[in-house]
Amino acid sequence: MKRTPLEGVKILDVSTMIAAPFGAALLGDFGAEIIKVEMPGKGDTLRTVGPFRDGEPLRWPGMSRNKKSLTLDLHTPEGVEIFKKLVSKVDIVIENFRPGTLEKWGAGYDELKKGNPNLVMVRVSGYGQTGPFSEKAGFGTPATAFSGFTYLQGFTDRHPVSPSFSLTDYITGIYVAFAAVTAIYHRDTNDEGSGQMVDIGLYETVFRMMEFLVAEYDQLGKVRERAPGLNGHSSPSGTFLTKDNHWIVLVTSTDSTFNRLAKAMDREDMLSDEKFYTNSKRLENNEETNGIVADWIRTKDRDDLFEKLDEHGVPVSPILNIKDIFEHPQYKARENIVSVSHPRLGEIKVPGIVPKFEKTPGSIRSIAPDLGEHNVEVLQEMLGLTETEIKELERKNII
Repeated sequence: MKRTPLEGVKILDVSTMIAAPFGAALLGDFGAEIIKVEMPGKGDTLRTVGPFRDGEPLRWPGMSRNKKSLTLDLHTPEGVEIFKKLVSKVDIVIENFRPGTLEKWGAGYDELKKGNPNLVMVRVSGYGQTGPFSEKAGFGTPATAFSGFTYLQGFTDRHPVSPSFSLTDYITGIYVAFAAVTAIYHRDTNDEGSGQMVDIGLYETVFRMMEFLVAEYDQLGKVRERAPGLNGHSSPSGTFLTKDNHWIVLVTSTDSTFNRLAKAMDREDMLSDEKFYTNSKRLENNEETNGIVADWIRTKDRDDLFEKLDEHGVPVSPILNIKDIFEHPQYKARENIVSVSHPRLGEIKVPGIVPKFEKTPGSIRSIAPDLGEHNVEVLQEMLGLTETEIKELERKNII
């Protein structure tokens, strides 16, 4: 097997649910050794989240692959002491407790770095470690609303709509991975480099993508309202219905793209029309512009439409459901869905590795662990505990 980019990096993942664990999983895909710390007898709460088959949580394999499971009760002084010893031997700790929780247990960053000055600690919470909202409970959907994203979603005449899955959590996970490797790079390349704490608020990761909102309100005093599609950005754009009743998405984010669309529609007259010849003019006449495109698309079957638009280099896509995705040749060619062996369910499908490295590709080296599966391995190899000592910890429900 080829060497992985993060080979040799050790990470303690003491987070639960989606955002921070997803970040740890991304790092695990590229070779980091991930030790997931879970509550004895309970485990990560994601183990209790559907869907299920035969009692098995079906999200767990995709989220927790390439991780080892260590059960450890951090509510106990002895559990915290073991945790500190483990921290002294790793590069990164990833956590998402409510701010102040680890400090209450005597395991905050200031305490942990005493035993490991080179420690990188990535902390995820709803609103960050500081500010008047820092101690509020934080989950992805409320954080999405707080970010300004939810206000924009839906139709103008209806209520705001939350994403139908944990979008903000997954976006935050990408920031977790980015923060971890950035901090490790600084630690290992700077002459005075040492560990540091990284503070991420869930809402901030989506708000960072809202530079257009900031610019509009700051310079134009505009409060953007709900509308479907790329409202106010590009015209034409949106969801359109083909002659054979397939929904598709088309967007022309640049004037050159629209020029190609106009040629594909045999409407090159629009390129010299003062209502349509630039994106800013088309936005002023967006309803009419989209109407012209919609009327044309309704005269084409989907496959014929795609052939025509692909020929002219116009960005367009079918709106795929998951069955479509499983069967699509592009997904197969890119290995976006791969098979792994599950100890009880047999062969199952999980998302593939993203991104694809030319020289040091990521891999799925192990299936998501059962609760406490690696207790003996971790405690013996990292802390040198004996079987007797480990059994005593089990008897006391510390692990």
